[in-house]
Amino acid sequence: MNPRAASLCAAVAVVAATVTAVPAGASPSHPSAPAPAAKLAWKGCGTTDQPRLQCASLKVPLDHARPGGRQITLALSRVPHTAKTYQGPLLVNPGGPGGRGLSLAGFVASALPKAVSAQYDVIGFDPRGVGRSTPALNCKPGHFAAVRPDSVPLTEAVEQANLTRARSFAEACAAKYADVLPYIDTLGAVQDMDAIREAVGAARLNYFGYSYGTYLGTVYARLYPQRVRRLVLDSVVDPTGVWYEDNLTQDLAFNDRHRALMAWIAKHDTAYRLGSDPAEVETKWYAMRAALGKKPAEGTVGASELEDTFLPGGYYNGYWPHLAEAFAAYANDRNTGPLVKAYKNLAAVDAAGDNGYSVYTSVQCRDASWPGDWNQWRSDNWSAYAKAPFMTWNNAWYNAPCAFWPTRPRGPVNVTNGSLPPVLLFQATNDAATPFEGGATVHALLRGSSLVVEEGGQNHGITLSGNACLDKHLAAYLADGTVPRGNGEADAVCAAQPDPEPLGSKVTQSSARGSTLHGLLGFRG
Repeated sequence: MNPRAASLCAAVAVVAATVTAVPAGASPSHPSAPAPAAKLAWKGCGTTDQPRLQCASLKVPLDHARPGGRQITLALSRVPHTAKTYQGPLLVNPGGPGGRGLSLAGFVASALPKAVSAQYDVIGFDPRGVGRSTPALNCKPGHFAAVRPDSVPLTEAVEQANLTRARSFAEACAAKYADVLPYIDTLGAVQDMDAIREAVGAARLNYFGYSYGTYLGTVYARLYPQRVRRLVLDSVVDPTGVWYEDNLTQDLAFNDRHRALMAWIAKHDTAYRLGSDPAEVETKWYAMRAALGKKPAEGTVGASELEDTFLPGGYYNGYWPHLAEAFAAYANDRNTGPLVKAYKNLAAVDAAGDNGYSVYTSVQCRDASWPGDWNQWRSDNWSAYAKAPFMTWNNAWYNAPCAFWPTRPRGPVNVTNGSLPPVLLFQATNDAATPFEGGATVHALLRGSSLVVEEGGQNHGITLSGNACLDKHLAAYLADGTVPRGNGEADAVCAAQPDPEPLGSKVTQSSARGSTLHGLLGFRG
């Protein structure tokens, strides 16, 4: 098994010493009760791909501790059950924080075996502050407009430019949403989930979450263990590192994935002509970065934007052929067109991205304490950069508004739980966004859970992506609660799907389902 899998046994031994306490106001024994929910008025909102999709809205308290106070609105979607055997609502979430969930319901309903999905009302939702829910946050439109300062602060001027951007974003959020920000966090979203459960008239909830959605699921289970029926967590967040430590851990993992891409390009040197030695290919990539730092491609893709463009390759290797073509066109021929196209397709931030980032920062900065002394950020990130130069500083600036955030932080939730029915976890050994240790840790924290490992898996969000072995376990669990039980570190192991081939190859490319899913999940969590 991959060396990372060995951390599972270690996690069992150390997790009790590393997890933090449940924050004030989030006691698992006395959570705030949701306000009485009105009956939902579902209306048809079907599309060509999802003709049976329905939509509704639900009013919930901004502050669940004051159910009679200000109300906000959640946007919901549903693919209703059709089977005589009805297993209740299956609430789905794509992660983020800040990910839009309305489209995920239709995807999950269509990607699961029909006999399974027909037994559930598959329900998606835009969490508070997101998408079609209101109010939808947009702190500073155009915050990621190209070209940004170089992410690597090699001079004081560059560091100050990036700090100014981060501070100004936090200040813009405070100016526009001072009355809302104290309630945009994981705890509020979890209480909203329970309000959805009540609104659909279910005594217990089935839940399926990816990425950050796994943290939502474990916090929900901690607060409302008696209301959990089935719980699926795919690509699991490490709850002991929320959120500063988790981001530093990501830096190392994404650097590994970037080097895996360089090795894949070297393997296919006949297609890309960038060299057959991975180190040589990597040197050319950083040379491209340096050149773009001096002269951005078409005034659009500078050094920071190049990192943004290649970051999705760390989430999903189905993007590798497109990224390799853009890299080769620039490095070999100084053709900037494919690179700018890749940036616009994979990394450019529009109004939806502005909204997602506004919620991302609001949740992460509110959920947990972040260092208030920039000297600590500087020291920690330079140390990480020495080992992992690919995205360390890019990630640091992405999260840097938390150093200046206007709301008082809560604390991470201790998700340890021995009161749940069987829980099913899925984790790839080489996932960068939520490294393997997160799945191992949560497996240890949730007594009786089952962990399915994709051995050698490189992607983030691995079920319903074309791996039949993984999907077999998912379908069995949702059908009748069956979970695998093994004797080793994992309860079941599935082989990873093969790497993609260069564009134009006669070899079958990555599955269409995988591409669709990763488009829904987005990036950064």
